[in-house]
Amino acid sequence: MSISIQHKLTTKLLLVSLLSLGLSACGDNDDDMSPVTPDVEVPMEYSYSVTVTNLTYGQPLSPVALSLHGDSKMWMIGESASTALEKLAEGGDNSDFISAENNIVALSSEGPVPPGASVTLDIMTTDSMATYFTVATMLVNTNDAFSGLTGVDISTLAIDQAKSWNLNVYDAGTEKNTEAMGTIPGPADGGTGFDAARDDTNLVSYHTGIVSKDDGLSNSVLTQAHRFDNPAVKVTITRTK
Repeated sequence: MSISIQHKLTTKLLLVSLLSLGLSACGDNDDDMSPVTPDVEVPMEYSYSVTVTNLTYGQPLSPVALSLHGDSKMWMIGESASTALEKLAEGGDNSDFISAENNIVALSSEGPVPPGASVTLDIMTTDSMATYFTVATMLVNTNDAFSGLTGVDISTLAIDQAKSWNLNVYDAGTEKNTEAMGTIPGPADGGTGFDAARDDTNLVSYHTGIVSKDDGLSNSVLTQAHRFDNPAVKVTITRTK
């Protein structure tokens, strides 16, 4: 084979090798340019089941308000009730209560809870700051009596762990406990609920109980059937997720 022919063959082989290397490089480059899908972090879900039981003989409970929030309280003994609490305690209206600014998530039961009955509410959030809960309801055959818990730390509850409380009754201190006709919003009277005017101590306190017409309060529309003993309400919260 002549030197010229050998040189040409060598040149062709070199060109083929370079072309192959170029194609391989292009292939590698395509791999490098392929889109990278980032890992998506799924938010943790915090779910709870809350059961409220009416322990009274003749006091229906208003629709139950339930909320998850940060470290705050919706009422304090010896302090004035908020307007939202006043509306709940005088008329059973919890709409302002569950829409309060401090709530992270809140809801209401669909209707009243009759004596001896229970209602269970399921509530969830992905906000890790929602480590406290509040529950509240009115005893509707009263002027402004309510029961509940507020600002309870649930951050240490494990999944499937439950905690219960037996609750006393509070007096919102926004309306005198006259028990008079026209002042009770429940079925015992069907009277006025919320009234913006405050004519009582204007301080939240523990309720001293019903003094009915059967007990000698002549102008009362209530009977001994509407009296209540403490505890009047039981609350159980279970972390489900």
